[in-house]
Formats: sequence, C-alpha cells, structure tokens
Amino acid sequence: MTDGPTAPDAAEPAAAEAASACPLTPDFLAPNMRKHVDPKAPVPLRMMAAKGLVPLSPSDMVCVLFMLMYDPEEKVRTTAGEQAQKLPDRIAATAFRDEQVNPAVLGWFLELYVTNDSYAEMLILNGGTPDDAVARVAATCGLRTAEIIGQNQLRLLRHDDIIRELAKNPIAQGALIDGVCDFAVRSGMALADVPQMTAARVRLFGPQAATEPPPAEGPTADEMISEFGGEGQEQAAPLEEGKRLNLGQKIMKMNVSEKIKLATKGNKEARSILIRDSNRLVSVATIRSPRITEGEVMAQAQNRVASDEVLRVITSNREWMRNYGIKMALVKNPKVPQAIAMKLLNQLHESDVKALARDKNVPGTVQQMAKKMVSKKTEAKGEGGH
Repeated sequence: MTDGPTAPDAAEPAAAEAASACPLTPDFLAPNMRKHVDPKAPVPLRMMAAKGLVPLSPSDMVCVLFMLMYDPEEKVRTTAGEQAQKLPDRIAATAFRDEQVNPAVLGWFLELYVTNDSYAEMLILNGGTPDDAVARVAATCGLRTAEIIGQNQLRLLRHDDIIRELAKNPIAQGALIDGVCDFAVRSGMALADVPQMTAARVRLFGPQAATEPPPAEGPTADEMISEFGGEGQEQAAPLEEGKRLNLGQKIMKMNVSEKIKLATKGNKEARSILIRDSNRLVSVATIRSPRITEGEVMAQAQNRVASDEVLRVITSNREWMRNYGIKMALVKNPKVPQAIAMKLLNQLHESDVKALARDKNVPGTVQQMAKKMVSKKTEAKGEGGH
C-alpha cells in the first residue's frame, strides 16, 4: 500500500469548534464504545481509538478515526490522522467498499487516499461516496484513478463538476477526456464553459456546433423540481391526476443527464416514473437516490418487471436487507437471481418457509427448496422424538 497524503486541512477544525463541527454522531457505535469518541471522556480512552487499538469493525473504525479528527485535543487529532493514513488493508479494503459508511467519511478518505489507485477505485465505485468529493480529486488524481472516474457514467451525468474538474487534469488528456465528453454530449449535457465539451459537440455534430447553442432537449431537472416539487417537499400532497400525466409527459422529453439529476433530487412521484426508465443509468440513479424510502424499495422488490440492475442494488444494500418484508418480497420475485433467493430463503421464519412451499405463485426453484427445508425440518423433529 502506498502512503496516503496528509489529512486535508479542512478535517482539523479549531479545538473549540471541534465537537460541534463533526458531521457524525456516535450513534453508529455500540453504547460501550462511544466513550472512545466522547470529548468528555478521558484522553487515554480517545487515544486508544486514535491508535486503532479499540476492537471495532472496519466500517466503524474509519468512522471513529474521522470523528477523532474533530477532537478538542490536538494530540488526539494528530494521532487519528496518522492512523487514518496507514490503515491495514483488511480495514481499508472492507470499509471503503461499504455503502453504508457515512458519505462524509467516504469522501474524506477518498481525498486522503487519492494517490493510492486501489483504494481510490474502491471509494469511487462505492455508491455512498459523495459526487462532490469525486469532483474535488478529479483535477489532480493520477491516470488510473482518472480512468475510473471517467468510466463512472452515472456520476458524470449526475454531477457536472466532475467533468469540469476532470477536464483540467493534465494527466488525463487525449482519448480519455474525449471519450468522457463525447458520452456527456450524447447524453444531453452542454457545459459551454468546458472547451473539451465544445470540441466534442463539433466532432459529433459538425463545425457549426462550435458557434450554435446546443438544441433544447426538453425541460431541466431544476425546472421540473420547481414545477412539480422535489427537495424539501416530500411531504406535499400527491399530484392530481392531470398534473401527474403532465409530469410523465415532460419526463419523456428530458435527456438522460437531466433525468438522472431529477432521479437524485426529485420527489417520489418523479421517482415512480424514472425507476421504470428503459435507460439503466436512469433507473439505477433512481434506486440510489438519497431521498428514496423503504416503501419505494419494497415496491421494487415486489415488482416482477423491475430491472435486474435495480434488484442488484437492493440486494447489495445491507440496510435494506435488514427489512424482513423486503427479504420476503425478493424471495418471491422471479427476477431475483436464484442464488440470492436461496440465500434469503434460509433467513426466513419457519412459518413463512412452509407458506412458500405451498405457494404456486413463487418461482419453482424457491418452492422446491422450501419443500426440502420443511421436509428436512420435519424429519429432524421425528428423529428427535424417538
């Protein structure tokens, strides 16, 4: 593992503001572990955590080190920063792939490990890492990391500044930036302030594209949010039928880039339309929206025509998979891969397995496996009775 750079200055606030400035609370920790990040606890307890000596899961460890960068004691902050830069691979490789780690933590570690291509790749591919953190490293990262950023189409279309910053990277010029900009232009992005985007428009549409404004391709996400609601308006009353039809018609006219932005920032009714979009990037952006609810996830888990990608995102989300109803819905859904359905079947209550063994509306493989499990359980009870 290559050494990471020094911790970003922004992560070490003045001691007086430290505790209140930290964007994390210790709720993710077991109660008996919270003393290790409590500013009121004895310094030796916090130093233990700063040195990585407290028995924590990899994901909790990186969050604790991040929190200790806001500790009121300078020596705790310094030690935590040093430990953060030399994480054992077993800690880093697990935590940096975990989508349930707090986004602020993932973003901070991305900037810390931007020169380590392996870890930077894990963090960029982690859906929980904030787009703005990726944008911040895009202009200065190495070629391998720039390639990973350039291949992450969802991020490129969701956050304009990633392309802006990547286009400034002196190492990432030539075919890489040309390919990124060609893809962005085809997806409806304009970015008139980025010369490489103008060059891409000329390549794709001819010399006149250098002076002509890009053609309007339907409404923007911001216009749709202004008209139909979005950020901060989730509790608004449902749209009346006529307005809902109008919403659907306007979404159909949007380009891919704007659909993805609306999927990320729009309201539930916009998401209910975008989750069914034929473009995989749009449907994935919708299920990955930070605003999506467990009720919407449940609806997709039950949806027998849900896209494979949407179901894959659901089954890989540890938080959602704690929801027993979502597990049940996935087991019954014929679109869910057999191996995943079998694994989930083993986590269900005995009464539900018995019901699935009798249910002819579930996939045949699930019903057969449920029957075998019931039979094995019955035999075991019979043997135990002799």
